[in-house]
Amino acid sequence: MSDFASGPVVHVAAKGRGAYRSIAAAVAAAPAGATVLIAAGDYTEALRLERRVTLRPEHGTGSVTVRSPGGVTLTVTAPDCVVSGLALRGADPTEPVVRVADAAGLTLDDCVVGHGRVEVRGSGAGAWTGAARGAAAGAVTGIGSPSGAGGGFRTASAATPGPGSGQGRAGNTLGFQPEGSATSAARGETRLGPAPGFGAGSAPGAGDFGGSAASADTVGVVGGVVTQLPPGVGAGPAGVASATRGSLPGHGSPVVPALRVDDDLASALRDPAGGGVLVVRNSRLHGAHHAAVHVDGDALARCEDTLIESVDGLGVALSGHAVLLGERLRVRKTSGSALRVRGGSRLLLRDSVVCGAGRNGVLVQDAAYAELDDCRVDAVAGSGVEVDHEARTELRDCRIADTGGSALVAAGSAALDVRRCRIADPAANGLVALGDAGVHMADTVLLRSGYSAIHLADRSAAVLTGVRVPGGNEHAVAVVDAASAEIADSAFADVRMCGIDVADQGRLSMRGSRVDGGETGVRLRSAHECDVTESAVAGQRKSGVEVGEHAPAVLTGLSVADVGGAGVVAESGARVAVRGGSVTRTGGSGLVVGHGATCEAHGLRIAGTAKNGIVLGNGADGVFDHCDVTGSAFPALHVGREATPRFVGCRVFDCATDVGFAEGASPSFEDCVAVRVETAVLPSVAAPSATPPAPGPRPTAPAGTGGPGKAAAPPPGLPDTDVAELGVPGPEPETLDDLLNELGELVGLDGVKREVGGMVKLMQTVRMRQDAGLPAPPLSRHLVFAGNPGTGKTTVARLYGRLLKALGLLERGHLVEVDRSALVGEYVGHTAPKTTESFNRARGGVLFIDEAYALVPAGMANDFGGEAIATLVKLMEDHRDEVVVIAAGYPGDMDRFIASNPGLSSRFTRSLLFADYSADELVRIVEHHANRHQYELSTAARKSLGELFESMPRNVQFGNGRTARQVFQQMTETQAIRIAELTNADERQLIVLDEEDIPRLAAQV
Repeated sequence: MSDFASGPVVHVAAKGRGAYRSIAAAVAAAPAGATVLIAAGDYTEALRLERRVTLRPEHGTGSVTVRSPGGVTLTVTAPDCVVSGLALRGADPTEPVVRVADAAGLTLDDCVVGHGRVEVRGSGAGAWTGAARGAAAGAVTGIGSPSGAGGGFRTASAATPGPGSGQGRAGNTLGFQPEGSATSAARGETRLGPAPGFGAGSAPGAGDFGGSAASADTVGVVGGVVTQLPPGVGAGPAGVASATRGSLPGHGSPVVPALRVDDDLASALRDPAGGGVLVVRNSRLHGAHHAAVHVDGDALARCEDTLIESVDGLGVALSGHAVLLGERLRVRKTSGSALRVRGGSRLLLRDSVVCGAGRNGVLVQDAAYAELDDCRVDAVAGSGVEVDHEARTELRDCRIADTGGSALVAAGSAALDVRRCRIADPAANGLVALGDAGVHMADTVLLRSGYSAIHLADRSAAVLTGVRVPGGNEHAVAVVDAASAEIADSAFADVRMCGIDVADQGRLSMRGSRVDGGETGVRLRSAHECDVTESAVAGQRKSGVEVGEHAPAVLTGLSVADVGGAGVVAESGARVAVRGGSVTRTGGSGLVVGHGATCEAHGLRIAGTAKNGIVLGNGADGVFDHCDVTGSAFPALHVGREATPRFVGCRVFDCATDVGFAEGASPSFEDCVAVRVETAVLPSVAAPSATPPAPGPRPTAPAGTGGPGKAAAPPPGLPDTDVAELGVPGPEPETLDDLLNELGELVGLDGVKREVGGMVKLMQTVRMRQDAGLPAPPLSRHLVFAGNPGTGKTTVARLYGRLLKALGLLERGHLVEVDRSALVGEYVGHTAPKTTESFNRARGGVLFIDEAYALVPAGMANDFGGEAIATLVKLMEDHRDEVVVIAAGYPGDMDRFIASNPGLSSRFTRSLLFADYSADELVRIVEHHANRHQYELSTAARKSLGELFESMPRNVQFGNGRTARQVFQQMTETQAIRIAELTNADERQLIVLDEEDIPRLAAQV
């Protein structure tokens, strides 16, 4: 509390000459500009400030408490009043403790306000009469993604989930449920909320001060056909959609002077031009019902360094055309939304924290506007930020985490602009857009979403630039209904389902982006043409790109690599244009053109496919212009029955067979050649030459045989092209010393390191004998890795493959990880092809069979696992120099696996035992994770971690290194919550993980 200004001073005390016995008497007698100095005590009075006065305690902050005898404790009707250092308490938590009237001004400094709300009134309170905004917004908890037609949602009158086979969530729920608080139940009110089992949502509930209340019989989201960007969205500097900063849409809004979040409202306090003006500094507001702060009409308010907590209702409610400026505001433990902005009001918030809300963190509705800069929203039951109707919201450098619903929701015709934000661990979607909402998201990361990270539905439109999704439970981006997405310079990785999934009438334009991992990279099933340009897709378990039945797509400069299935698939009736790009190292075919589909490919490079380079199904058609296929395991080109493709200037390199035909196929070939192909249909040349080939006869399939035809005479020449340049260049070769150093840096595993080091020396000798022309001694490179989960088996297996590549004993050294499900079929005759496919993917590298003992289930004699083992034994013999097989599992169970087939014991002659990590080693693993993420462990934390790991039971739930990683993650989350409670955390506090951040043992067992 600062020193009071010079001027008349009026005293309040229980005794003493010249002192008034009550505050009300002193205020009534005080002239304008006076300071009322109040002796310590508890006063039961209703105060009314009708002149500019200042109220202060005589003996320091908190020494004076003013209680209401009934009604409002403090009413302010004059401008520029100040109340400093007092505790104000209401008689009824549903009523105001402080009321600032129209054209009045009040500063609350270093005060405590309890058991009621602070109310700031303005002219035209509750009179916002915008255009009809459609139906009321439902409680949007998030939209899941079934594998069929995308996620569905239901209302109270239509509780049916969307179609699908259940691989994704059954959708979100809209419906009415009781408010949940005692006060709302007593009034018989309802509120929109989720059905049981779904995250909390948001809609008008208790304490609807002004604004437009939702109707209980209008549930849903309504909007017209999108023919232009939604209201409030214009073309930004880069031609992308962005909310117009600082302006409000029409709807009869009055002209409001431009305000900045750091405006101190000093001039407005002295001379309020419209409604009331309130400034709250260094204060605490608590214990209110309905709302802690309500600002309506054309009132202005500012909150800085203030805490609002323990509210049965809303933390802050804005309505009419009110404006709230907030800096370092904290709102926590509210049963309703922390901040609700309605009507034509505005919220400007900076460096503030919202946590523990019973509903949404921030709810922006009607034609309201909200701007959040460097704010945090944590652990709210509903949405982190929800924007509805014609409202607009901008988020800058914000963090939203642990929401019970979706982190961000845009619905109606709302506009949402998100830049440089971090979204983590929402129970539903990271972002969901519905209705005609428009979203611009840039330089933002979305982590660990419960549903799809980004879900766009109805007619919503989103522009995503520099967005990162490093993992998630469903899709990274799902576009359904008539929604559209424009994606640029973004990266999506390791989601469970698709990186990008477009269905129904959805639209996609993606440029300069990357999709890694997941089940499928990009899946396009929309009736509208989608385009993917200069992007990369890699590491998927199944296909890289799938174009659905009868769907159109254009793929330009696309790179697909290291996928488990086909590189690009055009399903039945699809229409695909491929312009340039490459498909390399696929577990299936490079390009698959399904039954009746059409593909036009120009300048496509395909290399290293485990099946065909290009395969055309029955009745497929297309033109393949100057495409190259190199090193396919099956015929480079396969043409199905009644397929009529045209190949122009195409080349096939280093394959056993260039072209395979089905009976009735009718391909045509112009200026196509085969280079270093054993059985060629195309004109064959020994090596490229400097001149282009002259046009020659067009080879066709031999009638009725389906086999290769006789090779034509080689043409005069071929353009001088180095075969090694075709496809994606590989990384710089790793040196043996670097890899051994990397092995030595692993925590623990001393015995394993010695074994691997010894094998490397042995294989170096073998390599030297081979280089000297001497026969190699008998040596089995296949290994058994026996150890409990989390002991580093996969990490060492990956390093082993790279070591063998560095020694020149494996061509690629890559790791293909499989388990029983990838090897064993579901019916007779399915297991051998499935095992062979997995084995072929590992050719040139390491096949790592996790939980290999599961191929020999205990007590089951007639199991398909035996067929998988027999197939593996034969493949290991046939390709002994191409593949190294590592079988991994629990120590006791691996003996049963080796004993199941005589061929295994002769091939797996060496076992490496991976011991459990000691407590000290687990602490070092945690410290390793901490260093990677720029954290440090305090000395006390190291000691307590050691004690934690020592006390952990080493049962089946113990995960060794995985447990250490989980402990580190929990420590960072606990530290983040702890730091959020600090007013000014320094850099050191942000880095150090202390013993108080260590989870309890109960959480680990």
